Amino acid sequence: MWIYEKKLEHPVRVTCPDVKFAKMVITQYGGPDGELGASLRYLNQRYSMPTDKAKALLTDIGTEELAHMEMIAAMVYKLVDGATCEDFKAAGWEGQYVQHNHGLFWTDANGIPWCASYIACLGDPIADLTEDMAAEQKARVTYEHLIACTDDPCVKDTLRFLWQREVVHFQRFGETLNDVQEWMCKSKHLWNGHKCGCE
Repeated sequence: MWIYEKKLEHPVRVTCPDVKFAKMVITQYGGPDGELGASLRYLNQRYSMPTDKAKALLTDIGTEELAHMEMIAAMVYKLVDGATCEDFKAAGWEGQYVQHNHGLFWTDANGIPWCASYIACLGDPIADLTEDMAAEQKARVTYEHLIACTDDPCVKDTLRFLWQREVVHFQRFGETLNDVQEWMCKSKHLWNGHKCGCE
Protein backbone atom coordinates (compact mmCIF):
# COMPACT_ATOMS: atom_id res chain seq x y z
CA MET A 1 0.00 0.00 0.00
CA TRP A 2 2.81 2.42 0.82
CA ILE A 3 6.16 3.23 -0.66
CA TYR A 4 8.36 4.47 2.15
CA GLU A 5 11.16 6.86 1.31
CA LYS A 6 13.74 6.82 4.08
CA LYS A 7 13.77 10.57 4.56
CA LEU A 8 11.58 13.05 6.36
CA GLU A 9 8.87 14.83 4.39
CA HIS A 10 10.52 18.14 5.35
CA PRO A 11 13.91 18.69 7.02
CA VAL A 12 13.84 18.88 10.81
CA ARG A 13 16.61 21.02 12.26
CA VAL A 14 17.11 22.68 15.62
CA THR A 15 19.60 25.43 16.46
CA CYS A 16 20.30 23.94 19.88
CA PRO A 17 18.68 21.50 22.31
CA ASP A 18 15.73 22.89 24.27
CA VAL A 19 14.11 20.46 26.69
CA LYS A 20 11.51 23.00 27.79
CA PHE A 21 10.23 23.40 24.23
CA ALA A 22 10.40 19.64 23.65
CA LYS A 23 7.94 19.29 26.53
CA MET A 24 5.57 21.60 24.64
CA VAL A 25 5.94 20.18 21.13
CA ILE A 26 5.39 16.59 22.34
CA THR A 27 1.67 17.40 22.34
CA GLN A 28 1.73 17.17 18.54
CA TYR A 29 3.11 13.65 18.93
CA GLY A 30 0.52 12.24 21.31
CA GLY A 31 -1.79 15.02 22.44
CA PRO A 32 -5.53 15.28 21.71
CA ASP A 33 -4.96 17.29 18.51
CA GLY A 34 -1.69 15.66 17.50
CA GLU A 35 -0.46 13.64 14.58
CA LEU A 36 -0.99 10.16 16.09
CA GLY A 37 -4.70 10.81 16.57
CA ALA A 38 -5.02 12.35 13.11
CA SER A 39 -3.37 9.44 11.32
CA LEU A 40 -5.43 6.81 13.15
CA ARG A 41 -8.66 8.78 12.71
CA TYR A 42 -8.33 9.13 8.95
CA LEU A 43 -6.98 5.66 8.21
CA ASN A 44 -9.89 4.21 10.20
CA GLN A 45 -12.65 6.43 8.82
CA ARG A 46 -11.73 5.67 5.23
CA TYR A 47 -13.55 2.34 5.38
CA SER A 48 -16.98 3.90 5.86
CA MET A 49 -16.60 6.52 3.13
CA PRO A 50 -19.09 6.00 0.28
CA THR A 51 -16.90 7.03 -2.66
CA ASP A 52 -13.50 5.91 -3.89
CA LYS A 53 -12.37 9.54 -4.03
CA ALA A 54 -13.18 10.06 -0.33
CA LYS A 55 -11.49 6.78 0.64
CA ALA A 56 -8.38 7.76 -1.32
CA LEU A 57 -8.21 11.20 0.29
CA LEU A 58 -8.47 9.79 3.82
CA THR A 59 -5.80 7.22 3.01
CA ASP A 60 -3.48 9.87 1.57
CA ILE A 61 -3.91 12.34 4.41
CA GLY A 62 -3.78 9.61 7.07
CA THR A 63 -0.50 8.41 5.59
CA GLU A 64 0.90 11.93 5.48
CA GLU A 65 -0.03 12.38 9.14
CA LEU A 66 2.20 9.39 9.94
CA ALA A 67 5.00 11.27 8.21
CA HIS A 68 4.21 14.32 10.35
CA MET A 69 4.35 12.21 13.48
CA GLU A 70 7.80 11.09 12.32
CA MET A 71 8.85 14.73 11.94
CA ILE A 72 7.61 15.65 15.43
CA ALA A 73 9.45 12.62 16.84
CA ALA A 74 12.66 13.76 15.13
CA MET A 75 12.19 17.28 16.48
CA VAL A 76 11.62 16.14 20.06
CA TYR A 77 14.59 13.82 19.89
CA LYS A 78 16.85 16.60 18.61
CA LEU A 79 15.56 19.04 21.22
CA VAL A 80 16.53 16.66 24.05
CA ASP A 81 19.76 15.40 22.49
CA GLY A 82 22.43 15.24 25.18
CA ALA A 83 20.10 16.49 27.92
CA THR A 84 20.77 15.29 31.46
CA CYS A 85 18.40 14.51 34.30
CA GLU A 86 19.08 18.03 35.61
CA ASP A 87 18.07 19.52 32.25
CA PHE A 88 14.78 17.61 32.35
CA LYS A 89 14.20 18.70 35.95
CA ALA A 90 14.88 22.34 35.04
CA ALA A 91 12.25 22.04 32.29
CA GLY A 92 9.72 20.52 34.71
CA TRP A 93 9.75 17.31 32.69
CA GLU A 94 11.54 14.95 35.05
CA GLY A 95 8.74 12.38 34.75
CA GLN A 96 9.68 11.95 31.09
CA TYR A 97 13.31 11.33 32.04
CA VAL A 98 12.46 8.87 34.82
CA GLN A 99 10.04 6.81 32.73
CA HIS A 100 11.47 7.16 29.21
CA ASN A 101 14.87 8.90 29.36
CA HIS A 102 15.38 10.21 25.80
CA GLY A 103 12.81 7.78 24.41
CA LEU A 104 9.55 9.03 22.99
CA PHE A 105 6.11 8.39 24.39
CA TRP A 106 2.73 9.60 23.15
CA THR A 107 1.65 12.29 25.61
CA ASP A 108 0.41 15.83 25.58
CA ALA A 109 2.36 18.79 26.99
CA ASN A 110 1.07 17.98 30.49
CA GLY A 111 2.27 14.36 30.37
CA ILE A 112 -1.20 12.87 29.86
CA PRO A 113 -0.89 9.75 27.66
CA TRP A 114 -2.63 9.49 24.31
CA CYS A 115 -6.11 7.98 24.52
CA ALA A 116 -8.37 6.50 21.85
CA SER A 117 -11.21 8.73 23.07
CA TYR A 118 -9.41 11.61 21.32
CA ILE A 119 -10.76 10.32 18.01
CA ALA A 120 -14.10 9.13 16.67
CA CYS A 121 -15.55 7.19 13.80
CA LEU A 122 -19.32 7.36 13.55
CA GLY A 123 -19.53 5.66 10.18
CA ASP A 124 -21.48 8.62 8.84
CA PRO A 125 -19.41 10.37 6.17
CA ILE A 126 -20.89 13.81 6.85
CA ALA A 127 -20.20 13.63 10.59
CA ASP A 128 -16.74 12.11 10.12
CA LEU A 129 -15.60 14.60 7.47
CA THR A 130 -16.90 17.50 9.56
CA GLU A 131 -14.92 16.17 12.54
CA ASP A 132 -11.86 15.88 10.30
CA MET A 133 -12.14 19.53 9.30
CA ALA A 134 -12.38 20.53 12.97
CA ALA A 135 -9.38 18.33 13.82
CA GLU A 136 -7.28 20.08 11.18
CA GLN A 137 -8.26 23.48 12.55
CA LYS A 138 -7.33 22.45 16.10
CA ALA A 139 -3.95 21.16 14.87
CA ARG A 140 -3.42 24.41 12.95
CA VAL A 141 -4.05 26.50 16.05
CA THR A 142 -1.76 24.28 18.15
CA TYR A 143 1.04 24.81 15.62
CA GLU A 144 0.43 28.56 15.79
CA HIS A 145 0.79 28.42 19.58
CA LEU A 146 4.00 26.41 19.28
CA ILE A 147 5.46 28.82 16.72
CA ALA A 148 4.79 31.67 19.15
CA CYS A 149 6.61 29.78 21.94
CA THR A 150 9.99 29.33 20.25
CA ASP A 151 12.68 31.69 19.01
CA ASP A 152 14.54 28.97 17.13
CA PRO A 153 14.31 29.80 13.39
CA CYS A 154 15.00 26.19 12.39
CA VAL A 155 12.20 24.88 14.59
CA LYS A 156 9.86 27.61 13.33
CA ASP A 157 10.59 26.52 9.74
CA THR A 158 9.48 22.95 10.45
CA LEU A 159 6.44 24.05 12.43
CA ARG A 160 5.38 26.42 9.64
CA PHE A 161 5.60 23.57 7.13
CA LEU A 162 3.36 21.45 9.35
CA TRP A 163 0.99 24.40 9.84
CA GLN A 164 0.67 24.79 6.06
CA ARG A 165 -0.18 21.12 5.65
CA GLU A 166 -3.00 21.44 8.21
CA VAL A 167 -4.47 24.28 6.13
CA VAL A 168 -4.27 22.19 2.95
CA HIS A 169 -5.84 19.18 4.66
CA PHE A 170 -8.72 21.33 5.93
CA GLN A 171 -9.35 22.52 2.36
CA ARG A 172 -9.23 18.99 0.92
CA PHE A 173 -11.65 17.70 3.57
CA GLY A 174 -14.03 20.57 2.77
CA GLU A 175 -13.95 19.72 -0.93
CA THR A 176 -14.53 16.05 -0.14
CA LEU A 177 -17.44 16.88 2.15
CA ASN A 178 -19.08 18.76 -0.74
CA ASP A 179 -18.43 15.85 -3.11
CA VAL A 180 -19.88 13.30 -0.69
CA GLN A 181 -22.98 15.41 -0.06
CA GLU A 182 -23.56 15.71 -3.82
CA TRP A 183 -23.06 11.96 -4.25
CA MET A 184 -25.57 11.23 -1.49
CA CYS A 185 -28.17 13.49 -3.09
CA LYS A 186 -27.68 12.07 -6.59
CA SER A 187 -27.68 8.50 -5.32
CA LYS A 188 -30.96 9.04 -3.45
CA HIS A 189 -29.30 8.35 -0.14
CA LEU A 190 -30.51 9.96 3.03
CA TRP A 191 -27.95 11.81 5.15
CA ASN A 192 -27.50 8.70 7.32
CA GLY A 193 -26.17 6.77 4.33
CA HIS A 194 -29.14 4.42 3.80
CA LYS A 195 -31.01 4.13 0.53
CA CYS A 196 -34.42 5.69 0.46
CA GLY A 197 -37.09 3.01 0.92
CA CYS A 198 -39.88 4.84 -0.96
CA GLU A 199 -38.85 4.03 -4.52
